[in-house]
Amino acid sequence: MKVLPFTIPKPKRDALIIQEDYQMGFYGFLHRHEELQISYIAQGEGVLIVGDAISSYRAGDVVVLGSNVPHVFKSNEKLKQPSRMISIFFTQTSFGADFFQTEELKSLQSFFKKSENGFKLQSPSVKSIGLFSDIQKSTKLERFILFFQLLKQLNSAKYVALSSFQSEKKYKDIEGQRMGAVFQYTMDHFREKITLQAIAKEAAMTPNAFCNYFKKRTRKTYITFLNEIRIEEACKLLREEKDLSIAEIAEQSGFQNISNFNRKFKEIKKEKPIAFRKRALL
Repeated sequence: MKVLPFTIPKPKRDALIIQEDYQMGFYGFLHRHEELQISYIAQGEGVLIVGDAISSYRAGDVVVLGSNVPHVFKSNEKLKQPSRMISIFFTQTSFGADFFQTEELKSLQSFFKKSENGFKLQSPSVKSIGLFSDIQKSTKLERFILFFQLLKQLNSAKYVALSSFQSEKKYKDIEGQRMGAVFQYTMDHFREKITLQAIAKEAAMTPNAFCNYFKKRTRKTYITFLNEIRIEEACKLLREEKDLSIAEIAEQSGFQNISNFNRKFKEIKKEKPIAFRKRALL
């Protein structure tokens, strides 16, 4: 698997592309495209990989992804209902080469800078969420006006960066193939025991070379990355599976023992699993 280049289909004269995905799962391959992407998750949940960082997404989230940022929305396969996402795609030259450089729009430069790493709104406002639906249903002129209202909302909203270092590097094709294969294998097998030999084979490297490569490329060890994925799965189970014990959740998330699970959970989430569950169920 590689970081797939992805062409967003659009009529030749349209500056904005509005797309609604409504299916059992979103496009599940690591990919990138020239257009910036602003998405509202109306329904569904899963794991979100942006660059080399991992987080989760759920209904109600608003996510912004910059141009050519590798990403994948890996839908939760256990959900028995379709996922739905409304997305807006555009480039910084959609309205002309220097459009966003005009004095009136210079305040939006911070928006574009944040998008290079990808970001998610902390608490999307009712107005921001409503604008997605309004844009989807409007005429092209109204869509243009509403789009800039949305940009204004996103530019001033509190946010969480999705990748702290994505803008500092670009994927070459061979790196995309290696990292894509590593991500895909990890997502498919994180509940199992993953050996260094097995994951290095996916990258077509020796174990020692893979460890050095992954650490240099992501600023974290592969084990750290794997634990982040497992902890995101544990968080989902803690929120949704009230009848499962902490030990059962640890096992289903891929941890071999409860003490290691508790330690890694506290390290990554800054609180104990039981505290996370109590807060999530309030």
